[in-house]
Amino acid sequence: MPTLATTVDGLKLPNPFVIGSGPPGTNLNVITRAFQEGWGAVIAKTISLDSSKVVNVTPRYAKLMAADGKEVIGWENIELISDRPFKIWLEEFKKCKDQFPDRILIASIMEEFRKDAWVEIVERCQDVGVDAFECNFSCPHGLPERKMGAAMGENPDILKEVVGWVMGAAKKPVWAKMTPNVTHIEDPSRAALRAGASGLAAINTIRSVCSVNLDTFRPEPNVEGYTTPGGYSSKAVRPIALRMVMEIAQLIRKEFPGRSLSAIGGVESGNDAAQFILLGGDTVQVCTGVMKFGYEMVKPMCDELLAFMAKHKFETLADFKGKSLDYFTTHADLVRRQTERKAAQKAAATAKVVKSDGEWSGDDFVKQSQALASR
Repeated sequence: MPTLATTVDGLKLPNPFVIGSGPPGTNLNVITRAFQEGWGAVIAKTISLDSSKVVNVTPRYAKLMAADGKEVIGWENIELISDRPFKIWLEEFKKCKDQFPDRILIASIMEEFRKDAWVEIVERCQDVGVDAFECNFSCPHGLPERKMGAAMGENPDILKEVVGWVMGAAKKPVWAKMTPNVTHIEDPSRAALRAGASGLAAINTIRSVCSVNLDTFRPEPNVEGYTTPGGYSSKAVRPIALRMVMEIAQLIRKEFPGRSLSAIGGVESGNDAAQFILLGGDTVQVCTGVMKFGYEMVKPMCDELLAFMAKHKFETLADFKGKSLDYFTTHADLVRRQTERKAAQKAAATAKVVKSDGEWSGDDFVKQSQALASR
């Protein structure tokens, strides 16, 4: 009978479904709800040492609807990291681990380009019992103005240095969360892994402008008549996320075997998750999906993933992790493969040409006659 239980970087999860950093992990109350519903792990909303610099606005979301106007397919946010005091977070991390000692709680952390700040936030969080860290090098809006988030993650040299600081202080697994807003996601990924990161998480949201109101000419979300580009998520980004997860997984397989990958991007079902695992994901994160469907969505996702595994006779996630990576190649190789297949078909057809009078068939008489004609 298939099982969803998995161990990643020494972390024992009942299933691979992880609450991604964001509103669904914004305080102890909602983290508790997530564990009660059965999520495999929770990554809390990103925290920093000084929350006084974090000021959110309203509205801060915009939605892209399907043509029928009923389904949300794209979601933009201009929300910042947590605006709650770091002291409160430490208290809630401790309470959470006291209440759920066997569940996996991951702290998402972000700081400015200062070694002492990164070391302090790591040491103080692990002192209260968090199980792992996810370094947010990927937030595409707001904090890059302070050289944080994506401004750090898009620079491989800076990224490598910061990950080195974190690894020097961390006694727990560390995942580096990658920004998709780069030309080649392998470059910052390689830098983080070379610096010793236990694994990677990808992708964060894609820098975007969701829409423009054709009556007011104002882009959305509209805050006092103005906006700023935000991060795009939900099912519309899944094809892009699948591609980038595949590229990172190929990098890990080739250069960093044994490192982990937490896949993110538009997951709303067990079948979505299966695709990411087939492309090399160890775990699958969900954030916008929870905002659309609620914490209880984890149960049908688990059921659907188990049904997929049973159908293909997979006992564990490891049985099909990365199984689809071998089917990617170059365009030149696709041309070669197709040319060879057509040549083989032609050769097979030629081999069927009649060679003696006894082989003629009345049903295929015209075709056989044409086959014997000179080209």
